[in-house]
Amino acid sequence: MVEMTFEAYDVVVVGGGAAGLNGALTLARARRSVLVVDGGEPRNASAAAMHAFLSRDGMPPGELLKIGREEVRGYGGEIVSGQVVSAVREDGGFAVTLDDGRVVRARRLLVATGVIDELPPVPGLRERWGRDVLQCPYCHGWEVRDQAVAVLATGAHAAQQALLYRQWTPDVTLLRHTGPEPTETELAQLAARGVRLVSGEVAGLELADDRLTGARLADGTVVPCQALVVSARMVPRAGVLESLGVTLTEHPFGAYVAADPSGLTEAPGVWVAGNITDLSAQVVHAAAGGSRAAAFINFDLVAEDTARAVAAAGAAGCQVAGGR
Repeated sequence: MVEMTFEAYDVVVVGGGAAGLNGALTLARARRSVLVVDGGEPRNASAAAMHAFLSRDGMPPGELLKIGREEVRGYGGEIVSGQVVSAVREDGGFAVTLDDGRVVRARRLLVATGVIDELPPVPGLRERWGRDVLQCPYCHGWEVRDQAVAVLATGAHAAQQALLYRQWTPDVTLLRHTGPEPTETELAQLAARGVRLVSGEVAGLELADDRLTGARLADGTVVPCQALVVSARMVPRAGVLESLGVTLTEHPFGAYVAADPSGLTEAPGVWVAGNITDLSAQVVHAAAGGSRAAAFINFDLVAEDTARAVAAAGAAGCQVAGGR
């Protein structure tokens, strides 16, 4: 019987976005063997540009990833296209199965697969997502400054979201849609800031020349707006973590994978970084999280390497003494 051999790495990074690539870069610079498995589905793919990232403000998201991949490869890191199907513990590390059937070994895992945005069931939202259907004001607020902005209420935080966007424009409308009745305090705050309230469910969008012009209510009324703010439910891409027994933590905006400040999960040897563990993380935060997790992974591997060296030195010393 022929014994199967597997490629082995110090770390397999699952996900090649800002968090995964920055983690891989840090590890490769630490002279660790690294494999990045990237499914090629970045969360911000529909956005024309990313913002609030020092020295990278206004850069297309794809350009950042292209540069990042080149930098990782420049230090010897490997990047493959595909998905990680599962991971199991094996010989003190992990056997990682890819969707093409390939199996690789890893001493540690860094999972940075991000989240999927589940949008409210209103026709047209997905097609405009990241263009004039928005969520994060720090990502897009400047681009819609002084424009007519409507906020689609689907949860308890809609009033706060409307008040937040009021910082960028005086023309804000809160569409009640399926959201709860604002509290008396919220009503007073909205009125004081000049935020309009409109009742009725939103049934669709109005467009002209490939631009959003309004939100159409079920009764046919059109509320003019140039941008529509929605709250997406964020669902972690956590299949590989679930195969290792890692649980999800529920949050008002979705779910996430809990981790300690270093990114270490409840599963020994498994770290996370980016939106999968921090739902509010922008690109710059995700990149920083990947770097931080990588530093702690390397520290953990150094401790293991040192323990092995001490054990080997002790065994060698015993053999010399026994041979006298």
